[in-house]
Amino acid sequence: MLSAFAPLRDLTIVSIMVRLSAAVLCGGVIGLEREYKCRPSGLRTHTLICLGAAMTTLTSQYLWVYMHMYTDVARLGAQVIAGIGFIGAGTIIVTRRKRVKGLTTAAGLWTAAIVGLACGIGYLEAAIYTTMLVLTAELVFSRIEYRLKTKAQDVFLYVEYRNTTPIDLILKCFRSFGIRVSDLQVTRLSDEDEKRVCAIFSLRLTKKTDYEKMIGELSVLNGVLAVEKI
Repeated sequence: MLSAFAPLRDLTIVSIMVRLSAAVLCGGVIGLEREYKCRPSGLRTHTLICLGAAMTTLTSQYLWVYMHMYTDVARLGAQVIAGIGFIGAGTIIVTRRKRVKGLTTAAGLWTAAIVGLACGIGYLEAAIYTTMLVLTAELVFSRIEYRLKTKAQDVFLYVEYRNTTPIDLILKCFRSFGIRVSDLQVTRLSDEDEKRVCAIFSLRLTKKTDYEKMIGELSVLNGVLAVEKI
């Protein structure tokens, strides 16, 4: 541990203010990236969670040092780690296209809570370094993940079309590009105006497949309403 942070490990007015300020800063930095990407839990949510978690461990330390309640001081912090799952679950949604969104935000909230616990107990060097690693994962790794997905040979394609459109027309388009369908899930959707069908195709591409051109030709097929990679 860094000796520069040693004075902040004592429970004083100055150390309390520094710990809580560090929690606000770390939580705000993590939340700012989510806010920039227009995610449901952004700057304020991450800041409040990190601050609340820091206050939890501060309270545990206060009970131990000043109230002489010699119980498990980690109990309150453990409840934060378990309880944050309820907030994280609220950010995870499954879209109509069977696409799961919000997992990264939920993981970020959980990590922000633990960073707050570290700030509250005075373990500032770990909290600051973890915040830097979280930003690296969300800013840098997301670009690497996107590049890997664009080069993937196995892709999932969501296609929404009218029920009067024969699915053989869509399969014929795949075959013309040398694409093999390894799996297919079909769901019927009923609206007041028209009846629609959505299908999720698991496709096996080849190195010579012109994926963008295939998407373009599939989108203009008669009866096809939407095409999206998932």
